Amino acid sequence: MHRLQFVLLTSGFCIGGAIAAEAGPCTAQIADVERRLQHIAPGPASGPTLQQSVGAQLHRQPTPGSVQTAEDKARSDAQAALARARQADAAGDLDACAKALQEAKAVYGLE
Repeated sequence: MHRLQFVLLTSGFCIGGAIAAEAGPCTAQIADVERRLQHIAPGPASGPTLQQSVGAQLHRQPTPGSVQTAEDKARSDAQAALARARQADAAGDLDACAKALQEAKAVYGLE
């Protein structure tokens, strides 16, 4: 019976070590941001945002197309930031990962 326990315990450590070895310095933070993004209710106050354009400052009303374009750009920027975070995490670069995550969170107002 002791041999079986030893084999099971050793196997557990090997599997756990392999999983931990694949995790980067900010894997948990990336997962948290992705989870938070999935739970954002759709709506004008909760979607991705960018800086106000010059055209918006000239008292012009946005068209549905320009609103959609801006939302698509913001969503694309957030996804690119998450991709950079994953890449930095895989490389073990905590600073670059944290910076990219901050950019993704800023797009969605997840400070």
